[in-house]
Amino acid sequence: MRRLPHKLLFFIVLFPAVGFCEVPLDSRLAVLDSIINDAIAQQQIPGAVLIVGHDGRVAYRKAYGRRAIEPRPEAMTLDTVFDCASLTKVVATTTAIMQLWEQGKFRMSDPVAKYLPEFGQNGKQDITIRQLLVHYSGLAPDLDLATAWEGKETAYRMAYEAAPEHSPGAAFVYSDINFVVLGALVERLSGESLDEYSAKHIFMPLGMHETRFLPPASWIPRIAPTEEDENHRLLRGVVHDPSARRMGGVAGHAGVFSTADDLAIFAQALLDGGRGVLTSATIAKMTAPQQPVDGRVLRGFGWDIDSPLSTNRGELLPVGSFGHTGFTGTSLWIDPTTKTYIVLLTNAVHMRVVPPKDKGSAVPLRTKIGTAVAAALALDPAEAEKMRAATITGYNEMQSAARKLAVRNGTVKTGIDVLEETKFAALHPAKGGAPRSIGLLTNQTGIDSEGRRTIDVLANVPGISLDAIFSPEHGVAGTLDTTDVKNEKDAVTGVQVYSVYGVSDAARHPPMDVLKQLDAVVIDLADAGVRFYTYEATVGYFLEAAAKLGIEVIVLDRPNPIAGSFVQGPVSDEGHEKFTNYFPEPVRHGMTLGELAKMTNTERHIDARLTVVTMEDWQRGDWFDSTGLAWTNPSPNLRDLNQATLYPGVAMIEGTNVSVGRGTDTPFEVIGAPWIKGRELAAYLNQREIQSVRFVPIVFTPASSNFAGERCEGVNLVLQDRNTLDSPELGIELAAALHRLYPNDFKLEKMGDLLVNQSVFDAINTGEDPRRIAEDWQERLNQFVLLREKYLLYK
Repeated sequence: MRRLPHKLLFFIVLFPAVGFCEVPLDSRLAVLDSIINDAIAQQQIPGAVLIVGHDGRVAYRKAYGRRAIEPRPEAMTLDTVFDCASLTKVVATTTAIMQLWEQGKFRMSDPVAKYLPEFGQNGKQDITIRQLLVHYSGLAPDLDLATAWEGKETAYRMAYEAAPEHSPGAAFVYSDINFVVLGALVERLSGESLDEYSAKHIFMPLGMHETRFLPPASWIPRIAPTEEDENHRLLRGVVHDPSARRMGGVAGHAGVFSTADDLAIFAQALLDGGRGVLTSATIAKMTAPQQPVDGRVLRGFGWDIDSPLSTNRGELLPVGSFGHTGFTGTSLWIDPTTKTYIVLLTNAVHMRVVPPKDKGSAVPLRTKIGTAVAAALALDPAEAEKMRAATITGYNEMQSAARKLAVRNGTVKTGIDVLEETKFAALHPAKGGAPRSIGLLTNQTGIDSEGRRTIDVLANVPGISLDAIFSPEHGVAGTLDTTDVKNEKDAVTGVQVYSVYGVSDAARHPPMDVLKQLDAVVIDLADAGVRFYTYEATVGYFLEAAAKLGIEVIVLDRPNPIAGSFVQGPVSDEGHEKFTNYFPEPVRHGMTLGELAKMTNTERHIDARLTVVTMEDWQRGDWFDSTGLAWTNPSPNLRDLNQATLYPGVAMIEGTNVSVGRGTDTPFEVIGAPWIKGRELAAYLNQREIQSVRFVPIVFTPASSNFAGERCEGVNLVLQDRNTLDSPELGIELAAALHRLYPNDFKLEKMGDLLVNQSVFDAINTGEDPRRIAEDWQERLNQFVLLREKYLLYK
C-alpha cells in the first residue's frame, strides 16, 4: 500500500477541507464547525458528516475534512457511505425485533430457547429475549476470534454453545453475541434473511435508499474506508467488525452501511411516531428503560439511555433521550422531548492506517457535539416535558431509586402529631353533653413525637371518651410472639384491651358487641410495608365491621419504614384473600397504612366512613432513617431498619422448614437449617450475583421457632445497597437455591401460604431462573402500580 508523504499528511490534518452544505443552516449551530475541525486537527478523525435535526427540519448539515487519507486523500462529501458498525443493532435488528413483537410473534419475557431451541444449552435455557435486548444476558462481549472460523451458521452455533459469564439478569455486559442471536431470531421468526428483512420492512418503506448490508461495488468510491484487516488489506465496502466479516457481512450486531441523510430519515421517523414502520406506542416502549428493575445501567430495547457508553448524549441533552454508537466512529442520538436528533458519522478508525496507530477516536467529539447542540439551540424543555422525560427514562420511583435522594434529614409529623396540632378536629369531640365514644386499635408503635402513647393522649381529650382498646398481632405492648393473645386491661388508663389476634378467623375480627357501642374507631399502627404483615388485614376487618355498623374509622397515618417508592414482587392471586393476603397486591406495595385503607375500602367495596389523618413532611422516597422519628419495633423480630429491609424477601420462606433467625439476635438477617451446607449455599447465592446483597456462611443455634436448640448451618445476608435491592425477588432466589441444592430436604410446598401466587410457585418448582420468574410477574405488577396511583396521599 502506498504511504502518503508526511508533508502531505501534515497538510491534510492541519488544514481540513472546508465543510460542504446544501441546506439553509441554523446560524446558532455554526459553533459546531470549529469543534469538528479541532478534532480533525488533533488527528481524532479524518473527517465527518454531521446532520442536526430540530422541530421537524434539518437545522444543520455539513461535511468536513477527508473521508480517506489512504491510499490517497479524498474529500468528505455529504453522500459518503459509512460502515455503521453497532448502529446496526438499533437501525436494523432492534427495529426488526420490535416489528415482530408488534405482530405477536413472541413476548419479551419468553426464553430465547422457545424459538431457538439450540440456544438453550450450557445454562442459557432461561435467558429471555428482553435480556438480550438490554445486554443483561450474562453472555461474553464477543464470539471467540482466537481460532479460525467462517460462516454465519458457524457463528450461530458458537453463540448457541456459549455459556454465560454472569448469571442472566445480574449484570450489564455489552455483548455482540446478544445481537448475533437476535439476528438469528429475526430470521427464524420471519423466514427471511436479516438483510432481506431489513431492506423490505425497514429501509425501503422509509425511503432509506442508501442503507443496506453488503453494499454494491458501485458504492465503493463513496464509502469511507476503515482500517486494515488481519491480512493488511484496507477495508472499504467490507464490514469492519471481524465477527460480522467472518459471518459474510450480515449480522445482527454489525454490517449495515448508510449515509447521514438516510440515518436522519430514520431518526425523524422515530420522532414522527414511526411512519408506519413502528407504532408510536412501540417506540415509546422501545426507548424506555427495560433493564432489570435493580439495574443501574439504563437501557431500552436495543437503545442506550444512560450508561457508560452514552457519551454522545453530551452533558446538556435532557433526560428522556436515547441513542447508540458504532465502533468505527458513528453515532446517533435522538431526543423526543425537544424534537432533536444528532447524526454524527466519522470513520475514526481510519486514522490508524498511518503511524502512530494509537490515534482515532470519536468519543470526545461526540460528547462535545451533543453538549454544543443543546447549548446552541437552547434546548430547555418545559417542566411538564421534563417530568415526561423522567417517566420515559425510568428516573422514577420504581425503576431507578438510586437516582432519587437516598437520604435526607426530615422532620416528619405522624398522624397523631397532626391530630394533636389540629386540636383533634378529625375526632369531632363533643362540645357539650355526653362525650363521643371511641375505640382505639393500636400497640407499642402508637406514640407521638414526645413519646406519649396515643392511648394516653386520647384518654385525656375533652369531649372524647376512650372506651375500648384493640390490640393486633403481638399484643398491645408488641412483645408477644404467640397466637394466644388474651384480653386485658390497660394498666395506666384502666380501659379494656380486646385482642383481635388468635388462631381462628373469628378471633382476628373485632367484637361486634363492643364495636356497636362506639361512635368511631381510631387506628394508630406502624406497618412493615409488606403484604403478608397482618396489620393491613386487621385494619380491613375493622373497616368491614364499621361499615356494617355505620361508625367512622379514623386512621392516623405513619411512614412506610422501607420507603414508599418501591413496588416489587409478585402480585397475589385473586380469590385467595386471607389474613396474610387481604387484597391482591405485590409483596412490597410501597404504600402507607392510610393509603392501603383507602384502596381496600374502595376496591373491595367496603365503603366505610373513612378519614385518614395524613402525615406532614413525609416523602415517598423516605426510608425510616430520613424521618427524624425514633424507631419502635413494629413486632418482636423486626428490631431495626436493616431487618425490615430484608424482611419482604427472607420472610417469604419462613413458613417452610428453615430458620429465618427467629430466636437469634439477627432475625431475618440469617437463614439456616441442620441439613443446609453453609459454604455451599453461600457460594451458590454469591455466584448468582444478586443485586445489593452478599452471603456469608454461618453456623447458629436458634433459641426458639424452627429448629430451636439445634445447630444450623446457613448464610448471613449482608445488605450492600438498599436502594437497588429487590427484596421479594431475593426471596424467590433463596427459595430457588434451596430447592435446587436440597430437593429432598427443603419443603417448598409450605411457601405457598405467604407467596399466594400459583404461577410463581410452579415456576420455582420446575427450576426456572428467578430472574425470568420476576420478568413474568411484571405485567400484573404494572397493573397494580396504575391502580395504586389513585390512592397515594404523598409525593
